[in-house]
Amino acid sequence: MAAMTDAADATGAGATLHYIFDPLCGWCYAAAPLVDAAREVPGLKVEFHGGGMMTGANRRPITPQWRDYVLPHDHRIAEMTGQPFGERYFEGLLRDTGAVMDSEPPTTAVLAAESLRPGGGLDMIHSLQRAHYVDGRRIADVEVLKAIAGELGFETEAFASAFERQSGEATSRHIAESRQFLQRAGGQGFPTFVLVQPDGSASRVDIGPWLGRAEEWKKQLAAVAEASKPAPAAADAPAPACGPDGCAI
Repeated sequence: MAAMTDAADATGAGATLHYIFDPLCGWCYAAAPLVDAAREVPGLKVEFHGGGMMTGANRRPITPQWRDYVLPHDHRIAEMTGQPFGERYFEGLLRDTGAVMDSEPPTTAVLAAESLRPGGGLDMIHSLQRAHYVDGRRIADVEVLKAIAGELGFETEAFASAFERQSGEATSRHIAESRQFLQRAGGQGFPTFVLVQPDGSASRVDIGPWLGRAEEWKKQLAAVAEASKPAPAAADAPAPACGPDGCAI
């Protein structure tokens, strides 16, 4: 893959793992343990990009047909990764025909959380996925998002203000930029992972072999992060000894 320095923030500080996701994507939930493991790797930065899978015309209400469509995928994810799915999701949310699947509000919540606390966006993604797939909560509802933020330790008024700032144009711009990044990376959907080195060189990472193997994935990423560290600066050479007849080199 060609260099992607505009997405890399190539500062020589180390490698960056870019995570292109959607909060309502089941396979992103499948990859959640890999994201958590990557965050524990010293020297590796993890950045998120919300792609807006279910926004605009792609928003959809919960219907029996939708339930029938997602259930086989959910069961496969559980078998492959051990990720938990709750009865309140299977028998609650997936039967709640008043619920709407809309990626925009939870994406706004992720941006608001990140604006208030470094790493808060990834924390929010994790909590949103658990709220949706385990607890069966309506994560497109603003009041539910505020409650989840409170559970993460965000002050209520501060989060509400940040959510308002990130709503509308800011979220739309983030989604548009994420989709552009996905296209440049050659990704076909969510999740897509792109590893960018300090020099801006990038490669898309196939996470299929790593699903359900978070510790092995972590070791692999640790090796990559270690290899990407800049070489230590050479020690200063001793000054030449100089006298009346010149310098001894």
